Amino acid sequence: MDLQRSESVPTPPKSHHQPEVLLGKYELGRFLGRGAFAKVYFARSLADGTGVAVKVLDKPQLLRTGMKSQVLCEVSAMRRLSHPNIVKLHEVMATKSKIYLIMEYAAGGDLLTWLHRRGPALESAARHYFQQLVAALRYCHARGVAHRDVKPQNLLLDGDGNLKVSDFGLSALPDQLREDGHLHTACGTPAFAAPEVARGKGYDGAKADAWSCGVILFVLLAGSLPFDDANLAQMYRTIYKRAYEFPKGMSRSARRLVARLLEPNPERRMTIGELADHPWLKRSLSLDSQLSLMESAKAEDTTSAALDPPAMNAFDIIVALSSALDLTGLFDEDGKRRERRFTSTASVERIMGRMEEMGLKSGFSVERRRNGGGVGMGRWGSVVLVAEVAEVAAPLLLVELKVEDGSGGDGEGFGWGELRAGLGDIVSAWHSSED
Repeated sequence: MDLQRSESVPTPPKSHHQPEVLLGKYELGRFLGRGAFAKVYFARSLADGTGVAVKVLDKPQLLRTGMKSQVLCEVSAMRRLSHPNIVKLHEVMATKSKIYLIMEYAAGGDLLTWLHRRGPALESAARHYFQQLVAALRYCHARGVAHRDVKPQNLLLDGDGNLKVSDFGLSALPDQLREDGHLHTACGTPAFAAPEVARGKGYDGAKADAWSCGVILFVLLAGSLPFDDANLAQMYRTIYKRAYEFPKGMSRSARRLVARLLEPNPERRMTIGELADHPWLKRSLSLDSQLSLMESAKAEDTTSAALDPPAMNAFDIIVALSSALDLTGLFDEDGKRRERRFTSTASVERIMGRMEEMGLKSGFSVERRRNGGGVGMGRWGSVVLVAEVAEVAAPLLLVELKVEDGSGGDGEGFGWGELRAGLGDIVSAWHSSED
């Protein structure tokens, strides 16, 4: 993540006649839209002229309303994903008062606007967009991400008419599963959310996304919602009764597909994996869509082991060492880093020995952690710095240095420069936002 200390960040422009430059990297342009906690602007990269979308979030408001975890989850989810039908997160920048998500720009607007302009889609057009939605969600689920807010407003179209899934603010990751292996947070838009989400008894995020796909397909072909009632209790009664009417022009194959997705019982509902192999979906499949589905299926087959909590795979290592997507300090009020990372090919004993030696020379009390993979330094019983070592892939080790308390609590007073110089040849490479 690109952290900037300066607070001379301009307010997003009210007029496109007076473009402002964001943190010296992007020229802000027209206003694109707003959400509950964010405004989105078009911007152009000063480096190469590429158009991007900038999502601007007010940090104090997020902290005040308890939305910090939602933003962190959104960024964590998006940085896992790289798929042609998912909006790409280019980078995250932050100041003391603002957070900026720099994302891929979709010039075609959202699917809701497309439907308002054109009305119900022909089956061929509906199939085209639905194929891409299914490919994107299958890929997400293989990476451990459940979207949980699939609706036309969050499905964007690029300049070539390709669908892009966006807005992962309500998404869920594997570490949000409870002991029963289910999610329990009721979220999403009622007209598109699966009925089990509202029950509060636990649900499978991927199966909930499959229900939303059924609603999306119905909306594409009918131009209206299958279930829509201001009285939510009445709407859910309608859902369990399956009381919806297909438009006259919808084919029998499409009707059967919608019915299998809009199954109130999640155990009997068609899964995204089954959906990807359905004959209606594969009919007249374009080459791009075939490749997209194949990529999603490959990800599903190869990432299940990577989602086990104890494992540290290559993807996790890349993310951990990526300064462009590092979330450290995103919500620190003083904007200062409280930690550093470096990699080393030295032995754990040599690394810890050097840390102890430096700590004692600086007048710290030094305590070796029981597992032998960490050391703590402090003065007068107050912990100042903790160093922990994790093996990435022999002989490469990842060392994390964290300021936890004491006189160096702001992360800057500890003397990182002195520490860095003292470690010398122990360090293979430093990884921080300054590098």
